[in-house]
Amino acid sequence: MRGPRANSALSLLLRLRGTRARTHARPMSSAAARAVSPAAAAPPPLPRRLRPARCTAGAAATETATAGPARVATVSNSGDSLAICRVLNGMWQTSGGWGRIDRDAAVESMLTYADAGLTTFDMADHYGPAEDLYGMFINRVRWERPPELLEEIKGLTKWVPPPVKMTRSYVEDNINRSRKRMDVAALDMLQFHWWDYANPGYLDALKHITDLKEEGKIKTVALTNFDTDRLQIILENGIPVVSNQVQHSIVDMRPQQRMAELCQLTGVKLITYGTVMGGLLSEKFLDTNVSIPFAGPPLNTPSLQKYKRMVDAWGGWSLFQTLLQTLKKVSLKHGVPIATVAVRYILNQTSVAGSMVGVRLGLSEHIKDTNAIFSLELDEEDMNSITEVSKKGRNLMDIIGDCGDEYRA
Repeated sequence: MRGPRANSALSLLLRLRGTRARTHARPMSSAAARAVSPAAAAPPPLPRRLRPARCTAGAAATETATAGPARVATVSNSGDSLAICRVLNGMWQTSGGWGRIDRDAAVESMLTYADAGLTTFDMADHYGPAEDLYGMFINRVRWERPPELLEEIKGLTKWVPPPVKMTRSYVEDNINRSRKRMDVAALDMLQFHWWDYANPGYLDALKHITDLKEEGKIKTVALTNFDTDRLQIILENGIPVVSNQVQHSIVDMRPQQRMAELCQLTGVKLITYGTVMGGLLSEKFLDTNVSIPFAGPPLNTPSLQKYKRMVDAWGGWSLFQTLLQTLKKVSLKHGVPIATVAVRYILNQTSVAGSMVGVRLGLSEHIKDTNAIFSLELDEEDMNSITEVSKKGRNLMDIIGDCGDEYRA
């Protein structure tokens, strides 16, 4: 049977708010529209008096500002749980736009990451050959690595369907396709995305997904790019969501507003992407001017182009340089790269179970710098200096809307 309609904290929240989630979009200013896609209006904040001192369910991840993070977090809900590495290998780069993928070299690279302790891989049904690569990889692990490593490895995928009628057979066929491609009996985690909130079919899809979980085809149910109000509705309908994957970086702190508050109340955790902004948060872009042709590093990948628009919406290139200079100061203090500091800062945020670092399989790797995230401890001075610059930018909640609104008109 499915879990209760809502836990006591969520029920209390609903009674105090006294309203259902909003579904109407608001127009953006012309300046904002040029920077990012239109977005839904940000609803009022959750009541401050409901914020608990600490989360009592979900991921076993450190949430203080100074303590070093555990290497593993467990995301859970209603008896479902999954242990993941807190730094995930993001496989968006296999979807095209980054160059040709050599499948054999990519699988070898995945084995190298797993051997180094980076054992969680994030992909999607539409990330080119990502699911197929995982299937090749996991078979190599089964034959060539000890059972202990096989137990640690997790493959998180996403399903991003068109907004058509969500019948049981349609949902099951798509889940079975991912299971076949990944060569697994049960998906470790299915993260569900929905394009159009005006179409309530997402609830039908999630109920079918939950049924498939209960039948053993999926281990945990999760979301990606859902906003706070829809997450609340989904939880109210008894869907055992363990996490919501959202865009989150020092520039984009939207998840720490309404979303993190609801996560604290319910135990749902956040998995973040865009945390190093496609590579913008790195020494490569320090003291550069990308507005002058050929004067700075080219913005030659879909990630760099996407996150440059976020920089423009947040505060522009000059303020971004101030942020990079601040991060560089912290990185020199600890002897790590800027990107390592950027990820560690987000791992310190409320309700964050894990953060994505993109991998260019078979082309380049940053395993040493990625593993340094686990030993890096930012002190209060470090955290405050970064937060100070982050807050100098515009509040992207006002410009874009809540988590995921950048994908919806």
